[in-house]
Amino acid sequence: MTTHTPYRLVVLDMAGTTVADGGLVEEAFSAAAARLGVEPGTAEHAAHLDHVRATMGESKISVFRHLFGDAERARLANTAFEEAYAARVGEGRVTALPGARAAVEELRAAGRTVVLTTGFARVTQDAILDALGWRELVDLTLCPADAGGRGRPHPDMVLAAFLRTGVVDDVRQVAVAGDTSYDMLSGVRAGAGVVAGVLTGAHDREQLAEHGATHVLGSVAELPGLLAGAEA
Repeated sequence: MTTHTPYRLVVLDMAGTTVADGGLVEEAFSAAAARLGVEPGTAEHAAHLDHVRATMGESKISVFRHLFGDAERARLANTAFEEAYAARVGEGRVTALPGARAAVEELRAAGRTVVLTTGFARVTQDAILDALGWRELVDLTLCPADAGGRGRPHPDMVLAAFLRTGVVDDVRQVAVAGDTSYDMLSGVRAGAGVVAGVLTGAHDREQLAEHGATHVLGSVAELPGLLAGAEA
């Protein structure tokens, strides 16, 4: 692949990359943990919250399997988390990050296929899309269940986007953007040609670069220009 080969498939993360949720992940986690008897203010809660922060971007059910050990408790925690998060979405507490919608529109106007991915369950992803009026904004949306059940840092959602859209012949023609270390690992493991970290979410420049970012941007609003420049 040369630098002139177009990045015709763009895979974007949601929370922290295109969507601002104001810390709702931590709020929803606390609600879920309390339902399973882990109370805020305890050392156990603090340790769990540290793990949630460190694994931002990972499939939430995977996070709960790690924290609560068995499948049934993980399922209960995940259900409680999704309910708490969805309730806050319903209260209007998610917004598009500045420039995100315009960036997606610019990417599509340039002939690129755009896919939104998330570590949330489909019901929560759909609630966010509905709250923002984004159902028709992109070509495809994916959650871990749509890619066989494995979320980030596995490459599965990026590869599912590659296979389902069929718009490029080489994974190096894929551009991935996200705000977490796991987003970067997912893109690298999928073989994406561009793996762009953005500084609007969970992790900082050093963390993103350490986990494979080919570029670090201030926000997703800079991505259309980056791709256009790479192809010039």
